[in-house]
Amino acid sequence: MKGIILHGGHGTRLRPLTHTGPKQLLPIANKPMSEYCVETLSNAGIKEIAIIIGGIGSNKVKEYYGEGEKFGVKFTYIQQDSPRGIAHAISLCEDFVDNEKFVVFLGDNIIQREINEYVLDFKKSDASASLLLCEVDNPSQFGIAEIENNKIIKITEKPKNPPTNLAVTGIYFLTPYIFEIIKKLKPSWRNELEIADALQILVEEERKIIYGMITDFWKDTGTPNDIIEANKIILENMPELFKGEKENNVIIEGKIIVGEGTKIKNDVKISGPVIIGKNCVIEGNTIIDENTSIGDNSHLMNCKISNSIIMSNCTINGKLDIKNSIIASNSKIIKEERSEKKFILGEGTQISL
Repeated sequence: MKGIILHGGHGTRLRPLTHTGPKQLLPIANKPMSEYCVETLSNAGIKEIAIIIGGIGSNKVKEYYGEGEKFGVKFTYIQQDSPRGIAHAISLCEDFVDNEKFVVFLGDNIIQREINEYVLDFKKSDASASLLLCEVDNPSQFGIAEIENNKIIKITEKPKNPPTNLAVTGIYFLTPYIFEIIKKLKPSWRNELEIADALQILVEEERKIIYGMITDFWKDTGTPNDIIEANKIILENMPELFKGEKENNVIIEGKIIVGEGTKIKNDVKISGPVIIGKNCVIEGNTIIDENTSIGDNSHLMNCKISNSIIMSNCTINGKLDIKNSIIASNSKIIKEERSEKKFILGEGTQISL
């Protein structure tokens, strides 16, 4: 079985974070969100993976992932000229799939479980598709499945009046027959080829579709709040690890992960779960509260950070109380008097307050 990761799109709901690169490279717990997809596929024994790229910064995807050696897989890159829908992106992979069953992962979908059992079940099954469903609070924002007598009877994309709260997650197990279905599709009102429409045709043709339920964590990380929530959940489930150095007068509570070369100096308090990357400097009068990620090579002084993501190569120096924020790489914030702030800062931002 082969794998496909969709890594395109404009990420408009995440601007300015996506002005310089794709949203799927935004870090959650100091790792690009699409890397969790790679790990999930690899752990399930899927080693041949196509990555669909397109849009701003698609070259950064190739630079980060390379040929796949460091991830124990082999990547094939396929270019999508513009965001024309999930089904269109899948259609570009017909030659790559080469008549095998395959699994599609949307690169901004995070789950906290393995998919091995679903892979094995689909390999053995005669089904045309297998879907993972999850109960959600906002079903009008997703493709929604209706089920009757343990059978999917209808799939609707973002219905105004959802008949159920069963969202079709961004993980699809498919056979090559789907390419014939996609060729029949017409663009939706968004001028996209919708995967929900393709799946609905399978339903109408009475093709066999099996499904599983995700009862633990699944997140479509389409907004800053989604990313911050996913960061929180992943931090809670990570094992503790300390590879840095700390001085004597440091207070640490809860679980923390600290990378090599990082120095935590006197008069710093950290309350986990927190992850701090490599070669960081955390200086005096700094408080890092729970659910916070600090990227590599960052320097924090005299500030308080909580429930936030600070990416790599950032400097925060001053009397700031930063909450519920995402600060992109190479940003610098300088402040003289203490105040509470919330930021969504794009790459390379510099602020003096």
